[in-house]
Formats: sequence, C-alpha cells, structure tokens
Amino acid sequence: MDFGVTSKLWEYGINNRTSVMTEKNIDGSFAEIAAAKAADKGNATGMNFKDMWQTRFPGAYYHTMDASNIPQGVWERNDFPFEKFFQKDVDESVLDWNPNGANPAMDSSAVQSRLHSISGQKSVVVPPELEEKMKSDPALAQRVMAKVESFIVANQVPGRICSHLIVLDENGEITRFRASSHGGNFTGPTEAEQRQFEAEQAAKKKRREKYIELNEESALKRKVLEQETDRRYYKSSVARQNAFKAYEKNIMEL
Repeated sequence: MDFGVTSKLWEYGINNRTSVMTEKNIDGSFAEIAAAKAADKGNATGMNFKDMWQTRFPGAYYHTMDASNIPQGVWERNDFPFEKFFQKDVDESVLDWNPNGANPAMDSSAVQSRLHSISGQKSVVVPPELEEKMKSDPALAQRVMAKVESFIVANQVPGRICSHLIVLDENGEITRFRASSHGGNFTGPTEAEQRQFEAEQAAKKKRREKYIELNEESALKRKVLEQETDRRYYKSSVARQNAFKAYEKNIMEL
C-alpha cells in the first residue's frame, strides 16, 4: 500500500499534509465517551461504527463508498476536491476525479479558501464491504473506532483547530487521509516514524495472508477427512450388502 509523506514545513495560514503518522496511545478515548452515552441510553455495546464515530465526534461526516483506490498522486494534489467529503451527500464522481493542469500552490487563495471551509470538521469514508463486516462483528467496529480515534489524536495540533479526512480500506486500515490546521507550523512524520508505520502495515498484511493460508489448509484437511470418511462408509456398506447377499444365498440353498 502506497502512503505519501509530506515533510515540508509550511509557514502560512492553514497548513495541510497528506502523510501518515504512527498511532499513539491516548487517554480520554472512545471507551469513556461510550460509557457516558451508556449512562444516558442504557447500553452502548450495541452501537454500530457510525454511531461510535458521530458520538465521539459530534457533527462528523460519515460516507459509505470505496475511496481507497484513489491514486496517491491524485489524492495528494492541492486541487483534489477533498472538501466534497465534508458534506452530507457526496457525488461518487469524486472517486474518478482527475487533475487538469499544474498542481496549485498550497498558499494560493483558492486552496486556502477551501481549507478554511472545512476548518474543525471531520469525515470518514468507509467501504461498503467493511461496513457490512462491522455490522456483523461489533468487536471489529470497536477496534476500527479505536484506531481512527488514536490516529486523529496523533495528528492533532495542540491549541489549534484541526480538520481530518480519513479513508478506510476493506480491512479497516487507514489507507488515505488529509489533516489540516489553522495557523502555526505543521510537519510530517520523521523518517524513523514512517519506516515504523510501513513495517507495521507490512506485518499486518503478512498476518492476514498467513491467516488466509491457514484457513485454506484447514478447509483442505476437512475435505480430505470427509472424503476418507465417505470412502470408509461406502466400503463398509458394500461389505454389509455382500454379507447379506451371501446369507440369503445360503438360506435359499438349505
């Protein structure tokens, strides 16, 4: 999976980056928010991912579509229409958006205006396949929520108003994101942090592949066992039939 990293230091107005930072443990997590909601509604364990997301971040946007395949080079452009994800309804044509002309400068008035328009807002994009998985697996929904929350906190600039746009893939991994803040400087992750993140992603992918491999081996073993059981049953049935026929023959000859 390709993650772009922007390490340039910007010193004007709103700063924006399209990079990835390692997740950090945080206090005041969603668990506390869910517990508070449980006190009001009696039960927070039945909350789906959308409820968790919008409870933790009131007013946040939630979209069901697969944006994980948007090319990284397109996603990182300053003229990519990211602000469309900060609306109630999103036209899926944004998934096929292509640039026309040179990439505008980050400090251009048009880019800055669009960044100002999403100030302090949050949006998450969830593929339909992941949404279905989380509906049937509440534990998965909670893990994805914890991951998203940790990621947002790790990309929060203390004392500044920040916006976050997060795109998930079918496995609940963060595959694309944009984070912006008003004022100050905003730097990307260090080289060591980026290497660590890439190593973690590679390890997760390897574990998923191993899990699939083990499942396939287990299924094959079950199939072989079933075939062997059927074969033995068939042989046993044939033997019983032959014995019965021999018995009938002996009776007839007496």
